[in-house]
Amino acid sequence: MSIRCLIIDDKPLAIDILADYTQKVPFLELVSTTTNPIEGLSIIREQNINLVFLDIQMPELTGLQFMKIAGKQCKVILTTAYSKYALDGFEHDVIDYLLKPIAFDRFYRAVEKAKEIIYKPSIQSSAETNTEYLFVKTEHRIQKVNLKDILFVEGLQNYISIQTSNERVLSLQTLKKIEESLPLKDFVRVHKSYIVALRHISAIERSRIFIGDTVIPVGDNYREGFYSIVDKG
Repeated sequence: MSIRCLIIDDKPLAIDILADYTQKVPFLELVSTTTNPIEGLSIIREQNINLVFLDIQMPELTGLQFMKIAGKQCKVILTTAYSKYALDGFEHDVIDYLLKPIAFDRFYRAVEKAKEIIYKPSIQSSAETNTEYLFVKTEHRIQKVNLKDILFVEGLQNYISIQTSNERVLSLQTLKKIEESLPLKDFVRVHKSYIVALRHISAIERSRIFIGDTVIPVGDNYREGFYSIVDKG
């Protein structure tokens, strides 16, 4: 199974370099390229794109604006000549951030990471329907956590805090990794630092979620997706 790619950059030379790189990687399929990010939005919708190589500095629409509009339709690897945008990029959950000029070995490491993330859902599907628990690695042991007991998960730098109805479990992993292991029908990312269990939400007020005595903020980049799920419920 190949990863269907799109390259968006207002510089044709930058597109040519990335296009050449993608042709050297067997699991990448370059579907299209464009210098126009607005056209890129249409290509994503119409061509079933899995991965976008996205420039940040473009005249019609910046890469960060593009990601806000595109939402979670596809995964993104940012490409730019400016390192100052790295933090903003990772707050949008991009797979990687490539600084121009991009060497092939650095490009390859980024797409290997993309392959792991994009292929992961096929491994999750049975867990989403059948599994009732997770095993998480703590400092001294591997602990079983029942999904129905999880209230929310908080990202804390290099580890996460899983708050259950009985205890707080600390695990040395990323919030994104635990998100990939949780069933989408029961858990939702609402902030760059929080995942909440829908069943345990007691109230929602403006951009705040109440779970017991805990108040959790809804981030700007997650608000639309969260309220679409709540409205369906």
